Amino acid sequence: MRVYDIPEARSFILHWGEMGTHWGVNRSVAQIHALLYLSDRPLHAEEICETLGLARSNVSTGVKELQSYGIIRRTHVEGDRRDHFVAETDLWEMLIRIVSERKKREIDPTITALRQLSADMATRSDVPPHVIERIGRMHEFIGTLAHWYDDVRSLPKSTLVTLMKLGGRVARLIPGKSRN
Repeated sequence: MRVYDIPEARSFILHWGEMGTHWGVNRSVAQIHALLYLSDRPLHAEEICETLGLARSNVSTGVKELQSYGIIRRTHVEGDRRDHFVAETDLWEMLIRIVSERKKREIDPTITALRQLSADMATRSDVPPHVIERIGRMHEFIGTLAHWYDDVRSLPKSTLVTLMKLGGRVARLIPGKSRN
């Protein structure tokens, strides 16, 4: 039985596509990812096109985007000259790769831009102090988030899982914090 023939799997793929649009990812790209994630075998582009009803160009573009995030990879199937694709199935690894790529594409350029804006305004006397202060605070805040990510990213996966499971209870470990 093909994955897409299972109603719940089809619902998952459609939902994942819908959620992708909320995360800034093209619906087709998210659906390709969901299909490959659920598949128990590598799929070639034509299978993806047929299964999802997508144009070959959409699948090609989608596969390239997913490969750039490192959450799918190309593989070869013996006796078949076509490229096949498989998804990363380790959810932590997938999350880490996505967050890392988003940081590289979105956060790092923002930090660079804010740093430059702050430097440019430092030499000017015509910029209102509140603008300088707010851009400076934004730079510091996003920089702090980036440093936090770098620190957390270096933790072993088992430690990350434990921290996630602790949730808000981790605050109890911080001296001087109330134990509400």
